[in-house]
Amino acid sequence: MRLRSALAAIAAVLLVLLVPPLVSTSTDSSAEAQIRGLRVLVPNSPGGGYDITARTAVKAMDDAGLQSNTEVFNLPGAGGTVGLGRVVNERGNGKLAMSMGLGVVGSVYTNHSPVSLQDTTPIAKLVEESNVVVVGKDSPYRSLDQLLSDWKANPGGVPVGGGSSPGGPDHLAPMLMAKAIGLAPKQVNYVPFDGGGELLASVLGGKVAFGVSGIGEYRDQIEAGELRVLAVTGPQRLPGVDAPTLIESGVDVNFTNWRGVVAPPGMNEADRAKLVSLFERLNTTPEWKDAMQRNGWTEAFQPGPQFGEFLRQENDRVASVLKELGLA
Repeated sequence: MRLRSALAAIAAVLLVLLVPPLVSTSTDSSAEAQIRGLRVLVPNSPGGGYDITARTAVKAMDDAGLQSNTEVFNLPGAGGTVGLGRVVNERGNGKLAMSMGLGVVGSVYTNHSPVSLQDTTPIAKLVEESNVVVVGKDSPYRSLDQLLSDWKANPGGVPVGGGSSPGGPDHLAPMLMAKAIGLAPKQVNYVPFDGGGELLASVLGGKVAFGVSGIGEYRDQIEAGELRVLAVTGPQRLPGVDAPTLIESGVDVNFTNWRGVVAPPGMNEADRAKLVSLFERLNTTPEWKDAMQRNGWTEAFQPGPQFGEFLRQENDRVASVLKELGLA
């Protein structure tokens, strides 16, 4: 009996040592874990490009099972630099990210912001997209040639609206168009709006002669026939959009917008790695790929350090363009 008891005890010890436990009691601290309490700041009004990108990304994360209960909130003002200031002031906060893009780069200059994107932690560049030149369905302009003819004849009487402040993509695109057709920037009557949502009402109501904004912001209205696209600013025509590129129309401009995500400065490496990993994994999901196709976005993914270098290059490029246009 004693021998049998001793053998049973030895067997029990070997079972514990050799067979791994079915349930781990360790805490999952890997970058694959969800970021509890994550909030995404949108530095413009609801309906704008940053807003649509943030909410689309958060929904795709949720649908793909990567991240749940993420809050998206808007803090508009000064072309995105109010939101930028908030992010920079949240130093070390690993549970905050900001949806942003080319517009914030320019707004730093035109709004004389005390902080810049160089003060943030770059997380990921996500997408690129063409801007579109649009008019309301009741507009007299049926082609870009008609619009440009009137614009050259009376620049101040043909106001153009954009969903970004001076220095943003919706401002730079028409300014580059004006330069290409021989108009001086000071002649252009540019009306800024805080996001594409606010611009839409003015285009539909005829308060501006035409608008320039991202295709993703207006695809629904274009498909419904509420807006008419006269041209796209990028290098290629857009699927499902019956409009030429500016180059095809004889306007020597090739312009695309981009969007990405930054976070507060001073984050610890573990928090930074979690955020970068989250967007890396998002970029591979069918849910996000479907969303990009639906919104007319082109994949342009760059993770943290690569995005940081891109931001430095864009900062120099935008400063040069603004200076050339006499705006900085």
